[in-house]
Amino acid sequence: MSSGRHRSSRLPVGGDSSGLSALLVLSGEEEAAESGLADISSPAFLLRQGDEVVAAAGYRSWPRSVAHLSVLVAPRSRGRHLARAVASAAVAHALDAGLLPQWRARLRTSQRVAAALGFQELGTQLSVRLGDTPVDRHH
Repeated sequence: MSSGRHRSSRLPVGGDSSGLSALLVLSGEEEAAESGLADISSPAFLLRQGDEVVAAAGYRSWPRSVAHLSVLVAPRSRGRHLARAVASAAVAHALDAGLLPQWRARLRTSQRVAAALGFQELGTQLSVRLGDTPVDRHH
């Protein structure tokens, strides 16, 4: 749409995900990986501008009825509350499914969106990466 308005649509995982795939490529490998969108088990909630997907969210079902949120906005579309719109749709879907939404918001911008949707910080996460070289346990 040339008016600058966006329309939202839901795209089931496994369907025609070319728009979501294009968003992941456009955002770069690091941001796409951080978003976790490639691993969602829910439908993808997409916001389009014309035929281009400019924001997407979904969640991956984790043990104990947890819905781990994934959100990504195209680099040139950030700062317009699009993450809030798609994340809100994914959260509503998770709640309707009886799941507890969880958001690992490491980046400050992500933390602001999570807070705007009512998420509360309950702790921190520590990730430790062991060396890439396999350990020879025979010596």
